[in-house]
Amino acid sequence: MSTAQSDNTVFDYLVVGGGAAGSVLAARLSEDSDVTVALIEAGPSDENEPRALQLSRWFEMLEGEYDLDYLSVEQERGNSHIRQARARILGGCASHNTMIAFKTPTEDLDSWVAAGAQGWDGQTLRPYFDRLQVPIQPVIPEHRNPFLTDVTTAAQTALGVPAVDDWNDGELRTGAGFFPVGYDPQTGVRGSSSVWYVHPVMHERANLSVLLETTALTVEFDGLRATGVTVKNPDGTTTLLSARREVILSCGAIDTPALLIRSGVGRQSDVTALGIPCVIDLPGVGENLMDHPEGLVIWESTVPMSEPRVSDWDAGILARFDGDNGFPDLMFHLPLMTFGVHAERLGYKLPENTVSITPNVPRPKSRGRVWLESADPSVPPKIDYRYFTDPDGYDETMMLKGVELARQIAATEPMKSWIVREVFPGPDVEGEELAELVRRTNHTVYHVSGTCRMGSIDDPQAVVDPQLRVRGLESLRIVDASVFPILTTINPMVTLYMMGERASDIIRTGVI
Repeated sequence: MSTAQSDNTVFDYLVVGGGAAGSVLAARLSEDSDVTVALIEAGPSDENEPRALQLSRWFEMLEGEYDLDYLSVEQERGNSHIRQARARILGGCASHNTMIAFKTPTEDLDSWVAAGAQGWDGQTLRPYFDRLQVPIQPVIPEHRNPFLTDVTTAAQTALGVPAVDDWNDGELRTGAGFFPVGYDPQTGVRGSSSVWYVHPVMHERANLSVLLETTALTVEFDGLRATGVTVKNPDGTTTLLSARREVILSCGAIDTPALLIRSGVGRQSDVTALGIPCVIDLPGVGENLMDHPEGLVIWESTVPMSEPRVSDWDAGILARFDGDNGFPDLMFHLPLMTFGVHAERLGYKLPENTVSITPNVPRPKSRGRVWLESADPSVPPKIDYRYFTDPDGYDETMMLKGVELARQIAATEPMKSWIVREVFPGPDVEGEELAELVRRTNHTVYHVSGTCRMGSIDDPQAVVDPQLRVRGLESLRIVDASVFPILTTINPMVTLYMMGERASDIIRTGVI
């Protein structure tokens, strides 16, 4: 039976990180009773934490005791005040996000193949969605808020997009409707991989050890072979956990590159500058950071937003810049709560009752990076999103178009009857003034990815190969959003679940 700290220190597989992909992977690998698996999670269990289990309480998880709450460095053109949520609890960010659960579009996966990720095409990945254990369905009718119904109806008229009943029924296209969500409609329990993969087996499988409040400090090597992980235990002591077969990193796009660099894996000059011996020179570690930049338009509403709701972020719109229908290049979340902190920071006074639309750029061109300024694991990594720095200005152009379309939706019935006036940016704000406000108040959707990207053998910036093996090293893989060659158009949580499923097959069979 699994306990918070196992007496064993030698396992076949060490899965470092109990988040979206890591929980799926550990549960699947431990189905083979002939192998032992340790799932190493820096935070506590979510089993008895109602804020993590009840999807409606997701916002209580942000910026609290379970959030690493990283900060960005000063941004050249974007918002320099972003707080990057990273969950420190079993389930990881799947224990505190809004569980928007899109099947990965074929177009996205095919772009991965074009970037060198052979074997990750849409046709190959499709069966992995079907075998997910989490409950996924559109927000059920009883939970659909009338305001959101009216906004999606207005979008159909204003933008000429169709109504969508189920975004996961077929290939992704433009439309407006309630999102697919990972949750149990009867109980309100979120569809995290910890709840639906790990909870049912963590106290039953003798070969699965879930090591909670156990922080990975460094990956250990014998030459170029990963042999284990040194961890900090709940009591503050350190232990070397050994892996007979493999060490698998699932710490996410911020903490996986940080762990690699602390372990001597990364750009040689960056590693040695920290006083760490370089195991292998991999210049792509920490590079290629991608995120969905999200904008904000706020209106005063005629009434407060009321129930029903699932997570406050239950519906949305996918559209195209050129007004055509097809594969989208703009996305709009339709929140029932206004996250207006960045507007308020600039002096905007928000009325008591507000509604908002948050346009974002689904296929951003800007690229940032993650790095360390200290070898001390207690010092947070540095994060530079480099929002709106793509040389052609694509990201800014798309965000401004998103604001324009959001205003068109708000001017169209039936949404028009819900609003009094535009509060932010303000109805008269246009041109460069609008562009500056968009850049100063953009926010993350917490979809950071790409910092250990997957690619072909001739890609000098690729960190892992299509089998998720760290290049030039043995017995070390990465299974999390850091390996994304290109950020998914939609919220990536289900892609991570599918990646955990796919990785378990690759590891067990050696075949992609």
